[in-house]
Amino acid sequence: MEYTDYIFLSTTGLFKGIQPQEIQQILPCLQAQEKDYIKDQAVYRIGDNISSMGIVLNGSVVIENNDLWGHTSLIDKIEKGQIFGETYAYLPSEPLTVTITAEEKTRILFLKTAVISEVCSNSCSFHNKLIKNLLELLAQKNLNLTKRISHTSPRSIRGKLLSYLSFQAKAKGSRDFMIPFSRQQLADYLNVDRSALSAEISKMQKEHILTSQKNRFILYGTENDSVDA
Repeated sequence: MEYTDYIFLSTTGLFKGIQPQEIQQILPCLQAQEKDYIKDQAVYRIGDNISSMGIVLNGSVVIENNDLWGHTSLIDKIEKGQIFGETYAYLPSEPLTVTITAEEKTRILFLKTAVISEVCSNSCSFHNKLIKNLLELLAQKNLNLTKRISHTSPRSIRGKLLSYLSFQAKAKGSRDFMIPFSRQQLADYLNVDRSALSAEISKMQKEHILTSQKNRFILYGTENDSVDA
């Protein structure tokens, strides 16, 4: 590896509770490698078989599903400190059904996933912490997937949007918050047309349900006051 910020890694969910000097010891066991990507460069493609999960050191990546007709559905956006690809890396014979792309200039640390669940040959006392952290992250991702299903299940664009924005407001503890998506990404995430989404947001602003400027939203007293912030 060319360079690793062990202090930063100790603040991430995957290495929570593990000291920087311990991370420096464990990374060789995990066959860690770092790689840089430019904007829009593919990290993994549909059909790839992978054995390493990634953790974003700088920048961000997007996980997308593209169908035969060119329609894109945004599955998730992975930002600095977050992991991706762990499920497929644990099932190396299962080809990817998604594309993972660098959204900007991005640096990624890759870790051999299967090694995490194996008994460490160096008898690292902190290996169990790593396993526990990974299980917690997998559980959280499963919850996030369930939440996405709830956001996309309403039939109307307004219903989808209010479900997503209500969740974001509650998670941030404020009616004034930023979302991690651009307008196009939000449309892809909710599986709706961008123009139709923009039209609905404009209509909701006129009805004084919300205010929106790029990826910042402010929610007011909405239908049934669904947001408790």
